[in-house]
Amino acid sequence: MSSQACTVTGIVLSAAPAGDYDKLVVLLTRERGKIRAFARGARRMNSPLLAAVNVFAFGEFQIYEGRTAYSIAQASIRNYFSDLMTDFEASCYGQYFLEFADFYTGENVEGTDYLKLLYQSLRALSVPALPRMLVRYIFELKAMVYSGECPQTYEQFESWKLNPSTIYALQYVTASPVEKLYTFTLSPEVCKEFGKVVEWLRERYVKRRFKSLEILETCL
Repeated sequence: MSSQACTVTGIVLSAAPAGDYDKLVVLLTRERGKIRAFARGARRMNSPLLAAVNVFAFGEFQIYEGRTAYSIAQASIRNYFSDLMTDFEASCYGQYFLEFADFYTGENVEGTDYLKLLYQSLRALSVPALPRMLVRYIFELKAMVYSGECPQTYEQFESWKLNPSTIYALQYVTASPVEKLYTFTLSPEVCKEFGKVVEWLRERYVKRRFKSLEILETCL
C-alpha cells in the first residue's frame, strides 16, 4: 500500500458490502475519473465513514492507492442528497443517473464534465418546477454529447417535422454549459417530442439496457 494520500472530489456511484465490515465503493471523481475504493470498517456503527460511502454522497475523499484498488481514509461530505433517499420517484431517477454515469465514465480519466452533469442533474430532481422526465431527457442527451457519440446538429430529423421549440431545446442542451441546462421548461407536447428524439438517440448510441431504467419505467 502506498503511503502517499491524495484528496479527490467525487460522488458515490455504488457501494456494496465487502467482507464482514468493509464496503467496496465506486466513486466518480473530478481528478481520476471513476475509481474503485475500499472503505475499511465502514459498516461498523461507530465508523466515521458510515454515511460518507452511501450512494449519492458528494464531497472530498482522502484516498490511498494500492496495487489493485484504492482505500478511503477520510471523507468530508458536502451533499448527501438525503431528499432523494426519502422520495421514491426521485430516488429511482437518481439511481438511473448514477448507473448511466458509471457506464459512460472510465477509470483514471479526468471526469469533471460528467461529475458536474451528474451533480446538477441530481439537484434538479428536487426542483418542483422541473418535470423529472424532462430532467431525465436533458441528462441523457448531455451525457451522450460528452461521450462524443451524439450528433451536434439535428438535420437528420427534418423528416420528423419537429416543432421549432423542440429543435431549439435539442440545440440548447447540446451547446450549453452544465450550469445552464436546467433553466427552462417545455410544454407537455414539446417535452414529449423532445423525449422521443432523445430516446431514439439513446437506443441508437447507447448499447446497454440499464437495470435501473427498467425499474424506473416499471414503477412510475
